[in-house]
Amino acid sequence: MSAYEIYIAYATIVRKEIQRFMRIWVQTLLPPSIIMVLYFIIFGNLIGTRIGQMGGFDYMQFIVPGLIMMSVITNSYGNVVSSFYSTKYQGSLEEMLVSPMPNWVILAGYITGGVARGLAVGTIVTSLSLFFTQLEIYNLGIIILVVLMTSILFSLGGFINAVFANSFDDISIVPTFILTPLTYLGGVFYSIDLLPEFWAGASLLNPILYMVNAFRYGILGVSDIAVSYALLVVSVFIVALFSYCMYLLNTGKGIRK
Repeated sequence: MSAYEIYIAYATIVRKEIQRFMRIWVQTLLPPSIIMVLYFIIFGNLIGTRIGQMGGFDYMQFIVPGLIMMSVITNSYGNVVSSFYSTKYQGSLEEMLVSPMPNWVILAGYITGGVARGLAVGTIVTSLSLFFTQLEIYNLGIIILVVLMTSILFSLGGFINAVFANSFDDISIVPTFILTPLTYLGGVFYSIDLLPEFWAGASLLNPILYMVNAFRYGILGVSDIAVSYALLVVSVFIVALFSYCMYLLNTGKGIRK
C-alpha cells in the first residue's frame, strides 16, 4: 500500500471510532462527567473540608488531577475494549486482517479512537472542576504529555482485553476487578507519604501511581515520585503493550478461530 492509501485506511478507522462514541454521547460522554461531579461534591466539598490540606494544597485541589486521570483511564480503556470486541464479534475484523492494510494501522486507528474519547471526557471533567476549585497550570507540556501517554497506554490495555474476551461479560471483568482497584490505590485520594513503609513500597508497583503523580506535578507542581522516572515507567509499559498487541495481531491469537 502507498502512504496515501495507508492514511486513508487509518483515517477511516479513526473517523468510525469517533463517530461511534459521538453518536451516543449521552451514554459515552455525559455519565462519566456526572460521576466525576459527584466525586467533586462528596470527596472534595463534604469530606475534604474535614481532611483539610494535603501536600500543601486544599484537598479538592489535590484530588482533582487524580480524578481527571481516572476519567481519562476508564474512558480510553472502555472505548477500545468495547469497540474492538464488537468488531471481532461481528466478524468484520477478519476482513481487515486479510486486506492489504498493515496490522499496525488497525492498532493505531483503534488506539487513536480511545485517545480521542479519553481526551474528550478529560476536557469536560477539567472544565467542570473549575466550578469547584481553582486550578493553576504549573507545566503545560507535562500535562499534555502525561494525558496522551496515559490514554495510549490504557487504550492498548483495552485492546488486549478485547482480543481475549469471548463474550460481552468478559470485557467488564478487567475494569471491575483490576482497573478500578488500581485506580483507587494509585494515589488519587491520598499521598503515598501517608502510607506505612511496606504499603508505600507496594504502591510503587502500580503504574497508575506514576501517571497520577506526573499529572499532579503538571498542575500543582508537586509529586511523590520524580517526574522523569514516572514518564520512563509509563513509556516502558507503552512499548511493552504495543509490542504485545502487534504480536497478537500478527499471530492471530484470540482473533482467528
